[in-house]
Amino acid sequence: MVKCTPQGRPCGTHTPSLTSQSSHPPPNTSSSQAIITRGRYAGKKVVIIQPQDNGSKAHPFPHALVAGIERYPSQVTRRMSKARAAKRSKVKPFIKVVNYNHIMPTRYTLELEGLKGVVTNETFGEVSQREEAKKTVKKALEERYQSGKNRWFFTALRF
Repeated sequence: MVKCTPQGRPCGTHTPSLTSQSSHPPPNTSSSQAIITRGRYAGKKVVIIQPQDNGSKAHPFPHALVAGIERYPSQVTRRMSKARAAKRSKVKPFIKVVNYNHIMPTRYTLELEGLKGVVTNETFGEVSQREEAKKTVKKALEERYQSGKNRWFFTALRF
């Protein structure tokens, strides 16, 4: 509360700070969903796998290891054959190190068991490790999509 007048009341020209009233959780909680706001994957939804609040030697800024969806699954209807439905249910994932400034947190969470050990800082050093990690993430995301949970995460943002 801003106290502008001698009586301790606001003068009407100042507005109170909205940062303390934010309804979003901080982006540094593991398994929370977020949206990337900058770069190649802007507008794509991600899951925070490993937050790094203090940064690291390679990335000296607050960042997070994230796994997201580069290409979302297409719509599937009942009259489609099983083969066509299976093809349209595929997901193309990506893994990335993202600065906190380029992540917009959401209120949703997505528990992906086993991804913490798969995607680490060492994963990004070798191309083959990165490809293996992407295959594991793809399998986990497609499994979650087939179960029908977390529908919001598997729909593209419309903007």
